[in-house]
Amino acid sequence: MDSTTSKQNSAFRVLELFSGIGGMRMGLERTGKAFEIISALDVNPIANQVYRQNFGEHVVRNGNILSLTASGITKMRIDTILMSPPCQPFSRNGKFNDVDDCRAEPFQHICSLLEGIPTVKFILMENVKGFETSQACALYKDRLQNAGFIFQEYILSPHQFGIPNTRHRYYCIAKRKGSYFRWNAEGIISQLPNTVAVQPVNIGAITKDLEAIESYLLKEVTLKRHLQIMDICTSESTNSMCFTKAYTHYAEGTGSVFSPLAKQDFDNIYQSATNAVEHDEKCALLRTLRVRYFTPQEVARLMSFPEYFCFPDAVTVKQRYRLLGNSVNVHVVGFLLEEL
Repeated sequence: MDSTTSKQNSAFRVLELFSGIGGMRMGLERTGKAFEIISALDVNPIANQVYRQNFGEHVVRNGNILSLTASGITKMRIDTILMSPPCQPFSRNGKFNDVDDCRAEPFQHICSLLEGIPTVKFILMENVKGFETSQACALYKDRLQNAGFIFQEYILSPHQFGIPNTRHRYYCIAKRKGSYFRWNAEGIISQLPNTVAVQPVNIGAITKDLEAIESYLLKEVTLKRHLQIMDICTSESTNSMCFTKAYTHYAEGTGSVFSPLAKQDFDNIYQSATNAVEHDEKCALLRTLRVRYFTPQEVARLMSFPEYFCFPDAVTVKQRYRLLGNSVNVHVVGFLLEEL
């Protein structure tokens, strides 16, 4: 057997469910482990287009997860499942309908298959913070145990790893009984072990996109009405808000904005604008702040996507933000895959 054949035989055979734009796959790349994506499934054709653009593979397809069977997964000799099921059933936007939400049906279907797929040794699942208290989570953990898995739960944010972005998410890693985790803990782990090295990065390290910046500047009406409630970052900032799929559509709670000014200069000019009586003077000062939205590529960097990652030209800016808002932080996923 030559070395190439040996490497292929030792590679993890991965089923990537709810694959989106490939965040889980990129997390697996970070580990340096040999792997092969046997199949990647998502119902979003635009996300699948982005996946193909970046990975040049035909394994991704518009697939109905409800059509998967335990025997089919076993025949593919899958040993690793990565998944990030829809979070709407477990969030305010989805009215916390939990297992009664039809968007939770594919995940419940996967839960029903777990006892029938003995080839699977490793599972990583990600969802929104709050999932841990859901009926779906209780069902998942019960099915994992019945299928012979042990598991460890986490609620982590990339900011804990020195990345200047807050994005708390629930993670559950599972492996077959007889194994162990390096950081065994009762309940959910929300703090990193002291052995994990953290090197803080500031926002200036990711704001490199100089092309078409003008098109990302906040409009005057947004500056006047909403700037006071927005989270504003400068190059010196060491954190930013979680970016959601509604970024740029709503002013509050969907992600931070950026000013290239030094923080002290920003504060001085903003104070002057606040005190200005004349409308024209106020507007002129606010424009001087040069506040803009983070570009999609900058948001991708904050989510630890590799520099090669790109969007097809046909994908609009709005679609790019939506896809990123539904994705995962690659660094955190990579860290947990190392533990798994």
